[in-house]
Amino acid sequence: MSWQHEVDGIEQRKRLAQEHGGAEAVARQHTQGRLTIRERVAGLVDADSFREQGPIAGHAETNEQGQIQTFTPANYVLGVGKIDGRLCVVGGEDFTVRGGSPSPAGLRKSVFAEELAWRYRVPLIRFLEGGGGSVPRGEGKGGGGGEAANASPRFMSIMQVMGAVPVVSAAMGAVAGLPAARLVASHFSVMTRHTSQVMIGGPALVERAFGQRLSKEELGGPDIHLRSGVVDNVADDEVGVFVQIRRFLSYLPTNVWEAPPITSSDDNRDRQEPELLSLIPRNRRRAYDMRRLVECVVDRSSFFELAALYGPSQIVGLARLNGHPLGVWANDPAWYAGSMTADGAQKVRRFIDLCDTFHLPIVCFVDEPGFMIGPEAEQTATIRHGTATLFAVMQSTVPWASVIVRKVYGVAGAVHFGPGGMVFAWPRPRAAHCRLKEVWQSRIVAKSKPRLIPKLSDARSKNGLPVNAIPTRKLRRLVSLTLLTHAIPDRCCATGSTLFSRSCKRTVDRERIRRGRNFIFWWVQPTLQQ
Repeated sequence: MSWQHEVDGIEQRKRLAQEHGGAEAVARQHTQGRLTIRERVAGLVDADSFREQGPIAGHAETNEQGQIQTFTPANYVLGVGKIDGRLCVVGGEDFTVRGGSPSPAGLRKSVFAEELAWRYRVPLIRFLEGGGGSVPRGEGKGGGGGEAANASPRFMSIMQVMGAVPVVSAAMGAVAGLPAARLVASHFSVMTRHTSQVMIGGPALVERAFGQRLSKEELGGPDIHLRSGVVDNVADDEVGVFVQIRRFLSYLPTNVWEAPPITSSDDNRDRQEPELLSLIPRNRRRAYDMRRLVECVVDRSSFFELAALYGPSQIVGLARLNGHPLGVWANDPAWYAGSMTADGAQKVRRFIDLCDTFHLPIVCFVDEPGFMIGPEAEQTATIRHGTATLFAVMQSTVPWASVIVRKVYGVAGAVHFGPGGMVFAWPRPRAAHCRLKEVWQSRIVAKSKPRLIPKLSDARSKNGLPVNAIPTRKLRRLVSLTLLTHAIPDRCCATGSTLFSRSCKRTVDRERIRRGRNFIFWWVQPTLQQ
């Protein structure tokens, strides 16, 4: 008795699966400027490294002899490949089948991708393009298929993988519903500029609910979500998406149990930039280019900024210092003089959680005038989000180096200094807790302009602040020596189920799942941890 018939059926399914939704659907995808899911995977991973998992999953119709007549593959493709020689899980919706709306097999494969990455502790990359589940048209007449929305595996896997490995998602077309939720449940999210939109509900649903006719671009195009914080970055095309994904992952370890990758650097650690002597104007009313200051300190061409247009008064990104990955946070004096807004606070909190989860030291360039004030600041709960960010800083366990560039005022100023971190100061910085009413009343009564905000040198002499004045040109060397000599090798050492760090001992699951959750929800959690 031969198994040839069954083997032939498997091979036939594999061949049909490679056709996606058919030649016509693939041609339409290309005409609209988008690649198929397998073309995207091939463009991202190292050559010939991808091994697809479950390619024959789907629905087949057979004749009386058991021969396959038609085959509709699961509209989710996943597998294991390598990026810069490092193993990872890659998956994504196949828009040529059902417009990416998950079929039962496709939904199960999308959950399996997350379980696979979590189980083998490797990064997860998702290419998203789909409209979520279909709305049922009535009992027994089709619908979205798959499990109920509250089925535990669907969302448990998303949370687990967020706390264990780097997760990257890319919006490659119209994304709504569950795919949109997966997009934001990522450590890095990116979308294409001309072919993608991200929405909770599409134009037809919005028109039905509110009577408003809006295009997909008006609802959730890049111009909307670069400022909403839904995505971190935008790429001009799909090739640009691949470049950004590879670059983001290059800064991070494979999982939370490993250290970040160190690369060789041809940038001299002792490099001194003469430009630093004149970059900061003596006139405190004049702004300057904070990004240029960052570039003068970190390795050349290594700064990778995240979410530049969301909360623009705060600059965050990844960089390298002498080949070592680190997180960079700075105030941008060109936006509200660097004041911390509600959006800026949420952006920074998420970034700190990223760095703390993956053991990246943080260098902070401080020019903080305080929390933003005014009606809009009150309406957006700036103080709540700012205090939540302060808690995130105080809970962090990675090495910190803070450089006071010009000023550090108020409660927001305290957010910039991590526990046990080193503090450096530019020549003649200023620090104070400011009481505006008292300041202005004293000026009016005395008809003078007293110096109520002391220079940091005065504050240091009176309060004993551990601040190190620096020769500006040597800033790169000083920060490098500080962060690299305060590395914590045992942060990444796991024994059994316990992760040992300098300041706390928590189980891996409890700590990493909590941090994974913090990437999505931003309210203050007043929980006393023993």
